[in-house]
Amino acid sequence: MFNSLNINASALTAQRLRMDVVSSNIANASTTRGTFVNGEWQPYQRKMVVMEQREKNFDAVLQGEMKKQQTPQTQLQGVRVTGIVEDRAPFKTVYDPTHPDADQDGNVLMPNVDVSKEMIDMLAASRSYEANVTAFNSQKSMMMKALEIGR
Repeated sequence: MFNSLNINASALTAQRLRMDVVSSNIANASTTRGTFVNGEWQPYQRKMVVMEQREKNFDAVLQGEMKKQQTPQTQLQGVRVTGIVEDRAPFKTVYDPTHPDADQDGNVLMPNVDVSKEMIDMLAASRSYEANVTAFNSQKSMMMKALEIGR
């Protein structure tokens, strides 16, 4: 009965993290000193959230096989975040000889963050979050109606 609510809750959590990571990317779109590598500062690297379908644990699968009650609905488990990875796209080079991080030629390495791409990702995550809230509320409403019928 609560499986569908758990699925929506896992998606809400994942999309919230995705929005947080996108916000961090936008906030650091001009950060030229992100990490210190090999004796020099590297620009901030864009981060991305990796998600996958949540799998049943071994015990749940074993119990289902023993009872032979595996239906497509019992297979639904939701989504989980498996990690946050850095985008390996090359850094942007900008000519600005007045910048404190400029090299001897006046070039500055800038983060590999494209703000327009981040805004699109933020919009997609926001819409997905809203859709899951709507589905969650619909499920909750149906459960409440079922309880009212039972009275």
